[in-house]
Amino acid sequence: MRAPEAAGYTGSMTTTTNPLDTLRGAVRGTVVTRGDPSYDESRRVYNALHDRHPAVVVHAVDAGDVMAAVLHAREHSLPLAVRGGSHSVAGFGTVDDGLVVDLSRMRGIRVDPEARTARAEGGATWGDFNHATHAFGLATTGGVVSTTGIAGLTLGGGMGHLARRCGLSCDNLIAADVVTAEGTLVSCDAERHPDLFWALRGGGGNFGVAVSLAYRLHPVSDVFAGLTCYPLGPDVVRAWQRMNEDAPVELNTILVLALGPEEPFLPERWHGRPICAAFTCFSGPTADDEKVLGLLDGLGPVVGRFMERMPYPVINTLFDEQLPPGLFHYWKGAFSRDLPDGAIDAHMEYGGTMPSMESDTAIFPIDGACHEVGPEETAFAYRDAVFSHSIGATWSTGTADAEANIAWTRAYEKALRPHTGEGGYVNFMDSDDQDRVRVNYRQNFDRLRTVKRRYDPDNVFRLNQNIVP
Repeated sequence: MRAPEAAGYTGSMTTTTNPLDTLRGAVRGTVVTRGDPSYDESRRVYNALHDRHPAVVVHAVDAGDVMAAVLHAREHSLPLAVRGGSHSVAGFGTVDDGLVVDLSRMRGIRVDPEARTARAEGGATWGDFNHATHAFGLATTGGVVSTTGIAGLTLGGGMGHLARRCGLSCDNLIAADVVTAEGTLVSCDAERHPDLFWALRGGGGNFGVAVSLAYRLHPVSDVFAGLTCYPLGPDVVRAWQRMNEDAPVELNTILVLALGPEEPFLPERWHGRPICAAFTCFSGPTADDEKVLGLLDGLGPVVGRFMERMPYPVINTLFDEQLPPGLFHYWKGAFSRDLPDGAIDAHMEYGGTMPSMESDTAIFPIDGACHEVGPEETAFAYRDAVFSHSIGATWSTGTADAEANIAWTRAYEKALRPHTGEGGYVNFMDSDDQDRVRVNYRQNFDRLRTVKRRYDPDNVFRLNQNIVP
């Protein structure tokens, strides 16, 4: 029997019941603690910047396991972290000397093609989800990297390649099963616990563990997708903004500022040089693909291109190899209604000084269907924003380079701030952005706090962009 101290608990071998034995008896999944052979693997998260040492990791296999884990954390006053796909750049999926409930074994998905809905467990990734729904020619908005978890992305809002046509991920959420801070399972939708359902759609992980999420699906099969690359320049950004104003909602282009990738479609002379790239997903008819190319050609001199018809799930895998687990990340986020000259100048300055090949800035369009939902209909508050800016340093060279990369990102965000809104997308915020929580949730903050007080008055779920009850 392992001593309670081995997991960071108080007590001794003379206690009648080892709390870890009690926990193991309460779950069907795996309970991992310090000293176990799988401990280092179990504590690892996507962002290597967060090298933390939990007291215990519960690999849940069902809602009952999650309920037991939450109750155990409360009973023993352990900080509680929730891990879905593990992509939290801020490191909220792990915690020192606390309990991590890991949902990665809960990845089941059931599609109802007649109703055009799908229900997925909270540990599913967008790769899992897209594979399941594509078999029926259906999809919903969900991220740009296939290994991202569905739950974390959706609870924060959820941007992706179908946002202009289908809305945010949270706009397509129709129901959820949530384990609350009391360790109970609550099913919510527009009719049952509507206050909780409202808060889940943009309010982040403040209210419980989403062990199951149900989505509305849309007919999407093949898409015309890929990258078109241009020299970094302000005229490209201005032309992209104009194109976005008039583009059909089936055309979604994310503007990426980066160093030219070492890929066959980009001439070698552009490898490692600053570029703009239009990351395109066109979900309209094949007959219009040439029109899309014409629009992209109009943005500036094309220096490289990879565009083809592909199954929709493929587009979310295009950057998987470039962004594997184990890299170091530090991000900031911002919203804006437009891209004035001052914002473009900031993007040009910092886009031209990217600190690594892995770093990039991505400007997501969030108009179209995203604007068909009112600013108070969901917790996602910035319905008047047209663009969401993701500013991020990513590097592979270890913690020794963290200070320089973090300083670059902070300076970039500071230069951009006069030209953007007060708040930003919570999924792009880092752990040092707690002072921006109110402005991130904007006019919905007070209502979110009311829901927080009802479902988590003791702030058990505080490892997030936290709404303090």
